[in-house]
Formats: sequence, C-alpha cells, structure tokens
Amino acid sequence: MAVRDVLTGEETEVMERTASQTARPGDILYAQIWHQPELAVLGCCAPLCIPPQKKVEVIELRKELRKKIAKQSRGLTKDDLLRHADAIRETYLDIRDSLHAPPRFTNTDGEPLHFHTLTFKVGSVAVAFQALAPLAVGFSQEELLEQAKFDESGGMQSVEFAWLKSGNPKMKTWENTILGSIKMSEGRLVAEVNSAERARKLRKEIEDRLGLIGTHESTVSQTLEGLRESPLPPKTAEAAARQAKFDALMRDPEVQKRMQETMQKDVESWIHQEIPALGGRTPIEAVRDPDGKEAVEALLLQWERNDEKEISPNQVRGDISALRRLLNLGPPAS
Repeated sequence: MAVRDVLTGEETEVMERTASQTARPGDILYAQIWHQPELAVLGCCAPLCIPPQKKVEVIELRKELRKKIAKQSRGLTKDDLLRHADAIRETYLDIRDSLHAPPRFTNTDGEPLHFHTLTFKVGSVAVAFQALAPLAVGFSQEELLEQAKFDESGGMQSVEFAWLKSGNPKMKTWENTILGSIKMSEGRLVAEVNSAERARKLRKEIEDRLGLIGTHESTVSQTLEGLRESPLPPKTAEAAARQAKFDALMRDPEVQKRMQETMQKDVESWIHQEIPALGGRTPIEAVRDPDGKEAVEALLLQWERNDEKEISPNQVRGDISALRRLLNLGPPAS
C-alpha cells in the first residue's frame, strides 16, 4: 500500500498484509517503516487506525514541530521525529483516548443534553394559552389553535405547541429553532426541554407570563444515560398509526425531494460555519492555506464515510461533492 508521512511528507510503497486489510484511504497509522535495500515494511504499527477526522490534531502537531525548526529554513526530517518522539507519542495517545471516550451529546446551543419536565398548575387553559402563545416565535395564535381541542360549548380543553426562537447560530438556513414543547390540558401545563439552561429560562418565562394564574409544581430531570436505561413505554394503537402515517409520508417522492433540497441547503451552509476543529475558522477561510486545506479535506472524507452507514430505508443524504466544488477541492484520493 502507498503511505505518506503526515509529518514529513515522505511517500513510500510498503509491503504489508495485516494493516492493509483494515486500513482505508485517509486513515492514519502510528507506525514505523523499516527500509531494506529493495523493500519497505511496517516494522511496528499500533493496532488502532486513526480516522480522518483526527488528522486535524496531527496537522497541529506538525505545525508545532515546524516552529521548532523555523529558523533553519528546512522541512521536517526523520531525525526531527526522533528528537520529538515523546510529543508525537503523546499526540497519538491523546487521539487514542479520545476515540475511546464516550461521546458528548449537546443541543444546538452547545449545552449538554439533560432532559427536564416542568409541571405547572394553571387556572384556565385558554387564558394560559393567551399568555404563552408568544413563545412560539413566528406562529400566530390562529395557527397554534389548529392543534387545540375544544368542548361542545367552545371552551378550550387542550393545546400543544413548541417553544421557538428565530434563526439558529449554527444552521444559518433555519428559520427558527425548537427549544422545547408546551402542553396544556385540564388546568395543568407540562413543558419539556433538553438542557438545564433551557429549563431555567423556560420556567422564568412561564412564571413571568402567567403570574398568579400559574403555580410551579415540580421539575423532573433525567440524563441521556438514565433515559436509555428506562423501559420503553408500550406502543399504543395511536402511536402505531402515527408511525405508519409518517412512514408513508417519507415514501412520497415529492416529500423526499423537498427534504433533499432542505438538507442540501444545510450541508452547503457548512462552509460558512465556524468549526472548532479548524481553530474557529470557517472551511472557506481554512482552505486558503495548505494546512487548513488539508484539514478541511480530512473532515470531508470523514463526513463521506459517515454517510455510508444505512440508518433508515428512506434516509436522505446531502451531496458532499457539492462542498468540494464550492471549496475548489478535488475528489477524495482513492
């Protein structure tokens, strides 16, 4: 297999068996090449293939090593790698540990997922609705009332709507962001959010808007781990009918087309987002220098790999090749 040293840029064709069966183009191996007169082999190789997404950290290491020899006006050599073997090994171990660490899930505001259910006692559902309807930013009361239920005399029995804010700091194409849900029925209000910070904000919003007509009764929280361990509630006939209706909708070619168009807008907006892995730069800024371009290409390769996984029969995928065209990048190396 052909390999290129990410630190020195040296390219070699290596005769190998085990590693070449598991490695894919774009993977990084922490290994040592032994050069014989007419043969190069991997003398030793760590068992972990480092995926493309972690190449950014190796590029940062390379930049640090280049700074150490900047006054010598030359590139990195094998002797430099030997002198800084401890730093290289430490980078590998940090990457290895991060790959084995549990994932950290956050909402679109970057807050850790921590599910909260807030319960309030309210007097009139209709009066509470009038006070809280403005929390559904971008929707009129008439639109929200389409989901409400009324008794025979026209009194409001229940209503449900989303707590929304305009736009989204990460997804520039989104018109609004769902922060939580609010349900009211029979003198009771139940609100659900997915972070402690949103729970604090929503409780204050509800209490300020309802005043004396609403009383906070309880707040119950649950972590993502706790939610996973909880037994799933039995599936009702109503839930099964909703799922069947949703599945049928997802098979509709027109719906698929609209979802594809929406997803593609989100995908293409990525080039204008500030990416932490790129040092807070946007991809369109990062590709202006060689190191940044290499980092962006690694992130795109990882994205393409992730899209290979089948999640559902009607899965909608974005066209990553469009990002390569927008960033003036070539196709991934074979």
